[in-house]
Order: sequence, then structure tokens, then C-alpha cells
Amino acid sequence: MSEVSIYKDGSAVSASRRPPSALGQTMASNGTNRRIQTSNVGTFKRMVNGEQVGAAVRGELDIIIANALPKVSRVFYAKQYDPSAEPTLPDCWSNAGDVPEASASAKQSDNCADCKQNIAGSGANGGRACRFQRRLAVLVVGEPYDELYQLNVPAKSLFGKGEGNVHPFESYVRFLLNNGESPDTVVTTVSYDADADTMQLQFSPVRALTDDEYTAVQKAQALPEAQSYVKLTVAQVDRVKKLPAATETAASEPTVRTAGDAETRSPDVEGKLASVLGEWADED
Repeated sequence: MSEVSIYKDGSAVSASRRPPSALGQTMASNGTNRRIQTSNVGTFKRMVNGEQVGAAVRGELDIIIANALPKVSRVFYAKQYDPSAEPTLPDCWSNAGDVPEASASAKQSDNCADCKQNIAGSGANGGRACRFQRRLAVLVVGEPYDELYQLNVPAKSLFGKGEGNVHPFESYVRFLLNNGESPDTVVTTVSYDADADTMQLQFSPVRALTDDEYTAVQKAQALPEAQSYVKLTVAQVDRVKKLPAATETAASEPTVRTAGDAETRSPDVEGKLASVLGEWADED
């Protein structure tokens, strides 16, 4: 250890070095953003502050789910996605999927259940304009267990029925609970569904955690990132700060789009979007 002191007054010396405080850990976490980036080409990339670290993993990735919100979140953009435009915050979003967040700049309704953007046909391909999403705080098997990553699970990877022990996320959680396990007590393989027409993730259990892994998960769950990564505090997690342009969609009827009017996204476009905002997938 260096003998150089950082202090102006070096005369008062503690008998023992104190560990980082909760305040220090919180402020340190605000400077580092770790995210698992998915793609239409079937890779998982570990991103730290927007830069890829290590080689991309193709096909599947073993993780431990450290945290998730109790309910599925919702997010709404009033404008069609434009890959050349500067990314903005969503117009409206809800962490708990029930009411808009107070920080949303263009709340579409007092509650999500009665919202006009929750009507089938208000979005692309006959879906809803307001999309479901989950954000998970995960540990990557083989990576240091004090480093959490955020993993976005888009709508098309959330719902539906599983087969055997391979499931979309919501079905996967029920499958674990019905078999006496929890998302944070097993190693989970997240993989791409090769039979799906569009990018979809699927989840399956590998094994129960070892005692050391279980202890590591408990420690990770106390980290500030375990809370911040699962919430749609987009400016904090994705570093997007620009507000959306003022819209009048909250007071007007939604435009019902047909399949012919639906916006289409090429793999290149999806990749660009994922690198900035994560996977804001189309409604099921």
C-alpha cells in the first residue's frame, strides 16, 4: 500500500482501515452502468458505460437473477422510432404497470388499465402502443459476483407457455416457484428462441446455487444497482436525458394502425436502438 496520504492533516491516523460506506457505494454505482445487450444476431454483449467488455457470447448465457420488480413494467413512446434522431426519454412509463411515474413528462392516463395506449390496435401490428417490459439485475456466471448487470426482457420474451423446463420469463418464474425454487436460488440459462420469427429470449434452470454463490447473491442484492437496474429510471440507467417533444396524445384518441402501416425495424436498426435504450420490443 502506498505511504502517500491524501489528507492535508496526516497526523490523525485510524487504527484500522474502514470499509466503503453505504454512501460511498451508492455514489460509486452512479458512475458505472453495466448492461447485457441482446441483439437480433443472437449475441449477448457485456456493456460497461456504453463500451463492450470482453468477447460477445453467442446463443446462450448463464446468469443468476438477483432482483426484479414484483410486476411487469410499461413504457410508451408517442413518436415512431427514428434511428437518426437523438434518443429521448419515454413519454410515459410505469414501473409497477399500474399508474404513470411522477417523472413522466406526458402521462397518458391516470391509470394504466384504462389508458387509451393500452387498447389493442393503438400500436404496431395490432398490438398496444404501450409496451410491457422487465428489467432484471443479474450476475453473470464466471464474472465477479460483486458486479451486477442490467438485462432488459422485452414483451415478446415475457408471456406465453413454456415447454419442459424452457419458458418465457413470466412462465419461467411460475415454473420455478411451483418446483420449490426461486429466480435467485438457481443458475439460469437465457438463450435465443431459434424457432421464433423475431428476437425472443427464453429461460431455463441449470442447477441450484452453491453455498458460495448463494452468499454472493445475498451480498449483491444489497448493492444500490440491485434497485436502480430494475426500474425504468431511464436517465439514470441508460444515460438518456433529453425529454420527448410535447405531445397532445393524452387528450386525443389513439391512431389504430394496420399491419401495412406498422413500423418495421431491420436488425441494424434494432442493434442501434439496443445500444442506447436497451430492447424496447414491440408489443406481443
